[in-house]
Amino acid sequence: MAEAERIMGTPGIPGAASAEPEQSGRKAAPGASSGGEDRAPAERPGSGADASTVSAGEETAERPRGRRKIAVLFTVAVLAYALDLVSKMIVVAKLEHHDPIEIVGDWLRFEAIRNAGAAFGFGEAFTVIFTVIAAAVIVVIARLARKLYSVPWAIALGLLLGGALGNLTDRIFRSPGVFEGAVVDFIAPKHFAVFNLADSAIVCGGILIVLLSFRGLDPDGTVHKD
Repeated sequence: MAEAERIMGTPGIPGAASAEPEQSGRKAAPGASSGGEDRAPAERPGSGADASTVSAGEETAERPRGRRKIAVLFTVAVLAYALDLVSKMIVVAKLEHHDPIEIVGDWLRFEAIRNAGAAFGFGEAFTVIFTVIAAAVIVVIARLARKLYSVPWAIALGLLLGGALGNLTDRIFRSPGVFEGAVVDFIAPKHFAVFNLADSAIVCGGILIVLLSFRGLDPDGTVHKD
């Protein structure tokens, strides 16, 4: 009987066997999902690119080029020009045709002088040439302002621009005529040429440019070592 029951019960075994693959298949599903989870990090191809983009963005943020320093240049130029213009107006109104005013004894005094030459009274026979040079300097500075990203360079060029405009105004509007006008000078140190604030601005701007060039700083803000 046991042998007969065993033989008759064998048809039920395939069902059980068939159920086992189904269960094993169901058990394999979590394995497949776990395999998908294992591949999930690998299925992020953009993660490396995003990381490089972020790092590149951080590197760019660490070295920003900044804005052009045109506002600094023109602010310095306007201040230098205004101081020079106002000082000359006061000198012409209060000091011209009057005795000099001693500031520090004989070492420094204010004395109104009309100068047809360049800065500090040099080259009086080349008034028109100096006028053209001053106009050319203004044009060059205006063109250079388009790539100006350095504050020290903006200050230096602003001093040059303000000084050149100050003396150019005298060349154009003062006697004896247009482009031949004499510049008003009034600062008279002992044993030195008489000059004005525009001359001082030009000299200070030139000295600053020389120092910046020695340090290797370019107008665009880059630093090079030769």
